[in-house]
Amino acid sequence: MAGLADDLYDVIGLLRRRSRRIVGAPLPELALSGAQLELLRVVRRNPGVTVAQAARVLGLAANTVSTLVGQLLGLGVLVRERDASDRRVARLDLTPSARAGLEQWRDRRAQSTAVALAGLPAADRARLAAALPTIARIAADLPEAPEAAATSAPAVTVAPGPDHPDEPAVGDRP
Repeated sequence: MAGLADDLYDVIGLLRRRSRRIVGAPLPELALSGAQLELLRVVRRNPGVTVAQAARVLGLAANTVSTLVGQLLGLGVLVRERDASDRRVARLDLTPSARAGLEQWRDRRAQSTAVALAGLPAADRARLAAALPTIARIAADLPEAPEAAATSAPAVTVAPGPDHPDEPAVGDRP
């Protein structure tokens, strides 16, 4: 099984690296870290997500996500607003320019991958589509990092997004 696990990570890594080379970085002028980009992707898919919810989706401690939030606020790509019904809760969203940049990047990445997928025989595309739920289940079954499990984040559902299976979607949002 270890060999299969290694092969899975190798193939997913290769897909992501080649995609990045083709379409570039989403906001190249900012030189975002991988963790910052992952948080922005979670917020893009889930406007209004809380720090605790984002931490749960990312498998990180809430204080780690809070640090990332502070960095992204400083870069002007993220906004934090108080919940209208509960002023103790802060909700995260992207600035309009960050949202546009991330969505254009996502579209370029999806288009380049769609071209490669179109070149596959239909049977290969069908096998790949059939494997996506299994890959998502593998990701969901991975144990939480000890620091993430220690947080008191509310329960959220991590499931692949309908258009972009590599991006988690948050469920059970208020």
